[in-house]
Amino acid sequence: MRAGGGCGRTGEPIEPLLRPTGVDDDLEAWLARDYERAYRTARLVLRNADDAEDAVQEAFLRVWRFRDAIPEGAGRTAWLYRVVVNACLSDLRAKKSRVSRDDGADALESVADRGPTPAVLAEQAQLAGAVEAALAELPEHLRIPLVLRFYSGLSEKEIATAIDRRPGTVKSRLHDARQRLAQDPRLTAWVTDIAMEAGR
Repeated sequence: MRAGGGCGRTGEPIEPLLRPTGVDDDLEAWLARDYERAYRTARLVLRNADDAEDAVQEAFLRVWRFRDAIPEGAGRTAWLYRVVVNACLSDLRAKKSRVSRDDGADALESVADRGPTPAVLAEQAQLAGAVEAALAELPEHLRIPLVLRFYSGLSEKEIATAIDRRPGTVKSRLHDARQRLAQDPRLTAWVTDIAMEAGR
């Protein structure tokens, strides 16, 4: 169920399914704002739109259930993504042997930010398939930090919290993931952008 403007992907109101009696409106607004980014993260980790939708719904239900444990301040973003990542990993473990149902029509362009012109959209669409294929070939322990860093916008410290690893481990895994992607000639431009971002 994707939530935007208080509704799920299929149009059902989010409140009857997710909102407990007396829940803080600020918490509801926070989750609504982060839904699309959380969905995009799960989509890239799981490589399947339906599985991503289910994982994020399960993650958000857990957030509601354990809302008293949400940390104050900036730490709650990393906490949220830890719940999302755990939901994704649970799905991967449960369906390890299943082949992804994606057929190319539901490729990365469906979750990537779109540019304002046809030329930009065409360039993104051309790159999208190559990016998703390369990400899919990465092992989970490399793919997840990369997605969290460059698609979800988390810092290395936040990623460390989200995946329950030390910051040094996160840095090492991001480096290894970039090295692997750099070996794919189809991703030259994208890897260059990642390298520039990492150097900031």
